[in-house]
Amino acid sequence: MDVADLTGGGAPQLGELPPIELGNTTHAVRGQVLDGLRTAEHLAAWLRDVRDRLAVPLSDADLLGVTGDDLRHARELREAVRALAAATVAGQEPEPGSVATLNAHAARAPRWHELRTGPEPQAVVRTAGRAVDAALSALAEDAVTLFAGPQRHELRACQAPGCVLYFLRESARREWCSAGCGNRARAARHYAKVRGTKKPTGAA
Repeated sequence: MDVADLTGGGAPQLGELPPIELGNTTHAVRGQVLDGLRTAEHLAAWLRDVRDRLAVPLSDADLLGVTGDDLRHARELREAVRALAAATVAGQEPEPGSVATLNAHAARAPRWHELRTGPEPQAVVRTAGRAVDAALSALAEDAVTLFAGPQRHELRACQAPGCVLYFLRESARREWCSAGCGNRARAARHYAKVRGTKKPTGAA
């Protein structure tokens, strides 16, 4: 199989930070919450689609070698990210269990940078374990940076009806994760306003 043939689970790609994108693999269609990481192939396809933004490079062979254990780890990490995002948006203290899960995943796979000097000096990420393990661990570390840093103040939950996605707000006016959700939210508001201004049948 070629990596281009991997079938994804339908999760949206919004161009958010990778930890937020991972959290958003729990998504909704017409108000029904769906899991975009139901199988190992779904995870492999998702990693393929975001690998140019990951801290650890993943080869095609790495993606084709994604396992059920990788899926379990990714889903655990995703649930921790979503729990921390929900607490952050609500201005609440996160549950200790979610924090512990995130920290455990960040510590799972050692990785480091090595200097390569030819043909041009560059830093190359190396790991003592499997690349997929290291990539998920780096995702967890990126989430630590997000929830511990100033960007957490810009984290928002989409306000469109039925949406369960998170995003980083780049402007004070942004309320939705995407233009599509914005259109649906405005249509819902307009419909509610129209219904509210109609007089009941038989009214004077």
